[in-house]
Amino acid sequence: MDTPNFNNSTNIIEKGISQDYNYLKLQSINEKKPFSGNNSFGGAKLLSRMDDNQVLNSEFGINNIMQPFALGRKEDFSVANKNTSTDVEYLPSPFIIANTTEVELHHLKNDCIIPVFSKDNEKTIAHQEFIDVILNAIQSAFPHQSIDIPEIRVSHQIKGRTPDAIHLNVKDLLENQKTIYYERMAFIIRIPSITDVINGNELSLTVGGVRSYNLENLYNKKSFEKFKIFIGFQNKVCCNLCISTDGFVEEMRVASTQELYNKALKTMQNYNAENHLMEMKELTYDFLSDHQFAQLIGRSRLYQHLPKSERQAIPILNFNDSHINTMAKDYYEDKNFCRKEDGSINLWNVYNLFTQANKSSYIDTFLDRNLNAFEFSKGLQKTLNGNENYHWFLS
Repeated sequence: MDTPNFNNSTNIIEKGISQDYNYLKLQSINEKKPFSGNNSFGGAKLLSRMDDNQVLNSEFGINNIMQPFALGRKEDFSVANKNTSTDVEYLPSPFIIANTTEVELHHLKNDCIIPVFSKDNEKTIAHQEFIDVILNAIQSAFPHQSIDIPEIRVSHQIKGRTPDAIHLNVKDLLENQKTIYYERMAFIIRIPSITDVINGNELSLTVGGVRSYNLENLYNKKSFEKFKIFIGFQNKVCCNLCISTDGFVEEMRVASTQELYNKALKTMQNYNAENHLMEMKELTYDFLSDHQFAQLIGRSRLYQHLPKSERQAIPILNFNDSHINTMAKDYYEDKNFCRKEDGSINLWNVYNLFTQANKSSYIDTFLDRNLNAFEFSKGLQKTLNGNENYHWFLS
């Protein structure tokens, strides 16, 4: 198999969203077939936002694609908001906030240096290479779907200067004498032609990843490098990410971009989108009373201070007091996921209160907590239906 070219991905996507939208029609969960190679599937036209100059990855010989999606047309992007009973347009907001800054792929490629392993001067897989690899993997897994440009957030800027500026004061440095790179980077790439609606919220299939150089030993020789990648859905009404176990790799260790590409593609192929959507839809069927939600908030604050022996007997909750305070506030004030008039709240909204609060997490813990939010919400659902594992949080 020919080695994919990971350096020509920046021109493949047009920014913005067309007026024609597609939504996801779920097939039987028991079915798992590859995409048709034709330009239509199940009688529905498949759209592509690929640039004419982009060469698709069909020559890579990648044929095992994810389970099928039948796409239909949707004429209007506005949906009825269940809390306000009015039509609202989705406004973009960051998928993570914390101390991050949004940057363009062009900035990473042209303005940032590439860290190396100091003992052998071997380069790391740079942030921009990581993004290019995932873009190519998405093209192979979804050859007929529209793809948005990457949304990239960075933090922990590492500054330096060129040798000719060794004696200059900071205020006298010219732009070409400054060097930077970012210790941590997270990105998402939306596939807006694959969507579904849960509880009035439109979700779009999304792929993304996280890279943290602080997890690498850059003072040693080159070794396996660590990445986090996911495939899941993004809630368009709030830009919260929805991640499940089979769509998330917490630590992907690779030695090359080719190995990264192969493992990323395999993750996309193994992801069961239908099952993930079904599990999220089931969260809308169960409710917490105002008393139960108050118990959840109080117990969650106590959880952080439990003796280790007691905490080991309780399911893991990776959210701290700051996150729980945000959830308590949003329970009353969030326009999309707040309580009902009687104080009750369904578990889909509770889940989104978790993922909304998670936006204040640092990049290197963001995806792990997002997965924990989904697992924890499913655990609460099981408790409401007779399972005792999460009973402590509601008692």
